[in-house]
Amino acid sequence: MATATTFPPIIFRTVLRTLLLCCGLATLLAANATAPDERQITDPKSIVSATNPAAGPVLIPQLYYTRNTFGPAWSPDGREVVFTTNLTGRANLWKVSASGGWPIQLLQSDDRQSGAVWSPDGKWIVFEQDVAGGEIYDLFAVSSDGGELINITNTPEVSERDARWSPDGSALAISYRPKTASAIDVAILDWKTKKVRNLTNEQDKNRLWYSALWSADGKTIYAGRANAGGTDSDVYRIDVATGKLENLTPHPGDILYIPSSVSPDERSLLITSDEKGGYQNVALVDIASKQRTWVTDLKWEASAGDFSPDGKTFTYTVNADGRTDVYMVDRASGQGTKLVFAVGINSPAGTPTSYSPSADRLLLSHQSSTEPDDIWVYDVSTRQSRQLTFSSIASLNPSRLPASQLVHYQTFDGKTISAFLWVPFNLKRDGSNPGIVLPHGGPTGQTVDSFNKAAAALASRGYVCIAPNVRGSTGYGMEFQRANYKDLGGGDLQDEVYGARFLTATGYVDAKKIGITGGSYGGYMAMIAIGRTPDVWAAAVELFGITDWLTEQEHEEPTLQQYDQSILGDPVKDRKSYEDASPLKYFKDAKAPLLILQGANDVRDPKEEAEQAETILKKEGKVVQAHYYGDEGHGFAKRENQIDAMQRTVDWFDRYLKNKP
Repeated sequence: MATATTFPPIIFRTVLRTLLLCCGLATLLAANATAPDERQITDPKSIVSATNPAAGPVLIPQLYYTRNTFGPAWSPDGREVVFTTNLTGRANLWKVSASGGWPIQLLQSDDRQSGAVWSPDGKWIVFEQDVAGGEIYDLFAVSSDGGELINITNTPEVSERDARWSPDGSALAISYRPKTASAIDVAILDWKTKKVRNLTNEQDKNRLWYSALWSADGKTIYAGRANAGGTDSDVYRIDVATGKLENLTPHPGDILYIPSSVSPDERSLLITSDEKGGYQNVALVDIASKQRTWVTDLKWEASAGDFSPDGKTFTYTVNADGRTDVYMVDRASGQGTKLVFAVGINSPAGTPTSYSPSADRLLLSHQSSTEPDDIWVYDVSTRQSRQLTFSSIASLNPSRLPASQLVHYQTFDGKTISAFLWVPFNLKRDGSNPGIVLPHGGPTGQTVDSFNKAAAALASRGYVCIAPNVRGSTGYGMEFQRANYKDLGGGDLQDEVYGARFLTATGYVDAKKIGITGGSYGGYMAMIAIGRTPDVWAAAVELFGITDWLTEQEHEEPTLQQYDQSILGDPVKDRKSYEDASPLKYFKDAKAPLLILQGANDVRDPKEEAEQAETILKKEGKVVQAHYYGDEGHGFAKRENQIDAMQRTVDWFDRYLKNKP
């Protein structure tokens, strides 16, 4: 399906600029809510379209020539940083001096490269790479000067990922999943012989292992073991020599305990847990006694970060309604300090740690609705930061992009729904403008205040866009996350419909000119929307979504089969919930023209889903077009395909919402 839960949990303007664009007391109060139950409902009439004489459509190639930058890792001497960027249109490895300068490309490949980690002696960089988006990864090693490249696993029937070097550089801990298996194990790869042995041997097809953390002496690994639905997890201590397991967080019921970092003295583990009422918080676990000391007590989503190499500090983040801040805690005093960054998405970044080897600097990622994700270096002593990568191209001026606004509305059953809203510049409040609803993937996902290229492309062309965090979303506690259990396309779809109503209530949007588009679970939502609520939508674009949950179970990647079952139930015993949630059941009632965009190598939402949607809708006499990308998987990684897909999306909505030829 859309996206299985990732562990640990899974992508700027100043506050003044944000509030100026969000004019209205309700929105200002919403930005200051200290918990989900304190959110204030936004008056739709308080939303305004700002005047900007320089505004105009942002060229789609400009948006996609703006790079993606992610996955940094410090060199052992702290002088260089390796990272992944699609500067050339392909997600490849680059490196840059930690003091700044022009980055150097290490490798060139049509296939995506990520997860880079430096060997302790600084000679090698290990990373993962798949083929044409197929998500069966091999581990590669490249010499740190880019000279020599080795495929160190070379297993087309096994996916190996998440490499972490042992302290002495003799081995790597990796995640290991045979192509036909749903369970994921922790394995040890011997660097000298390249032989792999499983450290865990998971027998439960509904369980997966993740986040292997080495002890300082290399004798122990700490790892998480979770269910596929991401609602229950434990932290284990594993003896590397024998594979002996010890559960450090035994508990009844479903509770998340997610390991993040082990202290250098190996006395404490930094973890994330939703033990406190289903809300994610940060805790320290005393390894000897297994006792937990809570660092946070919040109803927003707090996530553990890293211990510093000297053990004096550690980091964590707080995701408050889709905007994230980074905190650093002094262990001696217990005092936590928020790092000063502009509003948006701020988080520690680094494999295996965001701290430099000397603990004097941090790597952070930073983005907002008008600025793409970049890597920054934060000086711990001076508390000053500087930008290390520069992803935006010069022509993409943030002042010409409509910034996001955080809004809240009540849905059909009284629940409060958070959403990000993009209002184009220079609109008249005459109810004549088109609107677009942007459902996110998942469903266990969240739209956050990131650089959203689809929203930027559409809003700069006059479309008022809203991206709701409907029931089933993460970020608002486990009760809200589970509120769509066995009800996919039910209450969550109504939450999207009420988002469309919010657009109309602003006075800017014509109720007869509303479209819907999304990818993965968002693509599924677009398809079920046009069939189950046909009178709401005038056009739809779906990217790699689900047509029939039962055929999805037959064709998708095995781990995601288990994920789907955690939300929809058993496909035999609960067959009706699968049938009722499938868009094909409602296609006969669809009215809105549908554009389908699909990768041919998608293992999450396979092309069979798109093909049967196209076939059924054509047979029903509906307006439908489909385009398949032969060299893509789940989500489009190649720049030319990203541009093509966005251009097709804009053209589709221009034709059916603006009546352009």
